[in-house]
Amino acid sequence: MAVLPPLDGPRLPPAGDAPADLLVVLLHGVGADGADLIALAELYRQLLPRAAFVAPNAPLRFDMAPFGFMWFSLQNFDAETRSRGVRAAQPLLEAFLAAELAHHGLGPDRLVLLGFSQGAMMALHVGLRQDAPPAAIISHSGMLVDADRLAAEIRCRPPVLLTHGTDDDVLPAANLPIAEAALVAASVPVEAHLLPNLGHGIDEATLRIAITFLARTLNGRHPG
Repeated sequence: MAVLPPLDGPRLPPAGDAPADLLVVLLHGVGADGADLIALAELYRQLLPRAAFVAPNAPLRFDMAPFGFMWFSLQNFDAETRSRGVRAAQPLLEAFLAAELAHHGLGPDRLVLLGFSQGAMMALHVGLRQDAPPAAIISHSGMLVDADRLAAEIRCRPPVLLTHGTDDDVLPAANLPIAEAALVAASVPVEAHLLPNLGHGIDEATLRIAITFLARTLNGRHPG
């Protein structure tokens, strides 16, 4: 098996010349790339002016189109394939997170993981299996892979936000209550929102919910 190169992708530095006091990592969905989510950083920077943002490209070229990246293949979407997929991608993402935190001189408690769709699967899977909890995990239109194994494998309990559109025809909205129930059973503080009339995407209402969640989770102030 070929060795995959380290993850990389577009970045947005903190506003001004101040060093970063928070790292926000944006994980895109299948068939997209880091540029697909880095635009969100400008909106979040209004709340978090001293945060550094990075949106790494997933490690594999998308295998169902001539463009984009994927964290793992979705040609077969059964439960075991999803499980193998997140676990195979986990070491690469963990190495990337460690390197980015070290670059900014930050501890794991200064990390926010935000994922959309397949990126949300990665954010939840990796974020809940760290030795030290990140500051927060945000999952948009995703799912909790291996929900039945979480109680046995969880290593930390950061605050988690789940959002999902009721009209999602890619990953059905039924994935949200499944994830919420598993997180509650594992004693993870979780906030969940179903967005009416929203398909597989992130809209203005979703962003408002996420920004409010972060403001509250980070004690209602600019971090640091």
